[in-house]
Amino acid sequence: MNSRPQIVLTSQDLERLEALLESLPANAFPGSADLRAELDRAEIVEPEQIPPTVVTMNSTVRFSIDASGEDFCLTLVYPKDVDGTGEKISILAPVGSALLGLSTGDEIEWPRPGGGTIKVRIVEIVYQPEREGKFYR
Repeated sequence: MNSRPQIVLTSQDLERLEALLESLPANAFPGSADLRAELDRAEIVEPEQIPPTVVTMNSTVRFSIDASGEDFCLTLVYPKDVDGTGEKISILAPVGSALLGLSTGDEIEWPRPGGGTIKVRIVEIVYQPEREGKFYR
């Protein structure tokens, strides 16, 4: 796998994601180890200090998947916030985990369930709560 780009997380997102992972039954989420590794290697900043071009929880992100060439525009959410609109992606989905903490223009190769990898590239952060002054959502 290629080297991974630097990622930045808010202290609040880190705290909530660690609690989420701890609450899951063992083996309930196949990408758990990959997400934990990302949390461990992330630079952690206070919500007020996150750059406006970084994907945080509840950000709406335009991204592309290399293999298909498709572009998507989805909001990265906690599993409880996924609905049937098709406009949200769970942090527990493989692509959801890949998006977290990346900046506009970053690419990352991410493991797929069942083997292989996908390459995800951040095209644009359409909405970021912290950029809008919503630090403690």
